[in-house]
Amino acid sequence: MQVSPPKELAPYIKHYLFLDNEETAIQKLRLFSDGNTGVVFSLKNKLISGLDNYKIKNYLPDSFLYGQLNGFKDIYSDNEISLIIIVFQPNGIHQLLGIPAHEFQDAIIPVEDVFGQKMDKLQEKLSEQNNQGRVALLNHFFSTLIAAKPNSNQFIIDHSLDFIIAHKGDFTLKQLVNYTGYTERHLERKFKECIGLNPKKFGNVIRLHHFLKLLKNKSNDGNLTSICYDAGFSDQSHLIKEFKKHTGITPKEYLLSSGKLTNNLIKTSPAL
Repeated sequence: MQVSPPKELAPYIKHYLFLDNEETAIQKLRLFSDGNTGVVFSLKNKLISGLDNYKIKNYLPDSFLYGQLNGFKDIYSDNEISLIIIVFQPNGIHQLLGIPAHEFQDAIIPVEDVFGQKMDKLQEKLSEQNNQGRVALLNHFFSTLIAAKPNSNQFIIDHSLDFIIAHKGDFTLKQLVNYTGYTERHLERKFKECIGLNPKKFGNVIRLHHFLKLLKNKSNDGNLTSICYDAGFSDQSHLIKEFKKHTGITPKEYLLSSGKLTNNLIKTSPAL
């Protein structure tokens, strides 16, 4: 289930996701970039960061923040799962905390290291509520957080994000420079600080997810080649290379997968 936040939280939070799976066999979940960071609460059982010959190697914290991803991360579960995922806007975590976003890049961090011990109390309350009650708790928690933070000027980032998303990630740095009026160096610095990825890497992620949207909505007679060009890739080999870099699988493998949980989280075979 996906739930949008109230209007006052929308500049910071994209949506909340609630995922439940009662499967008790070992599951492999592949998380890849969608241009956003997030916080994951695992309410029933701890997730696992890696397996060694199917033996537990390392548990993840009950709740953790993941930053912008350079590629993909595999996490595992050996029991039923109940997850709440807060998906932030691309610059949302920087706006909320004022911490440079690149410090979280490609990292998984216990939430108390970022938000403090108040997150432990929030997790405890979340586990006692149904989804409607959980949404109310999350809205209250983040509303209190933004009320206590100083206002920050995000115009250059908001302006740039509007441009990149409108162009579905298919743009040149020169076009972005001309649109914003800022130098390439300044844009690179602000993106690193506020988003955690440089403009081109962020654009590549947006383009990939535009392709996934086209793939999802394709007609029965639609073919991969035409969708590839429509999404701004030069040819299929370019698409496959970018797709595998971000997800670890090919577009056809993704298309045939029955384990799509969210836009950037898929359940895969443990052998993958």
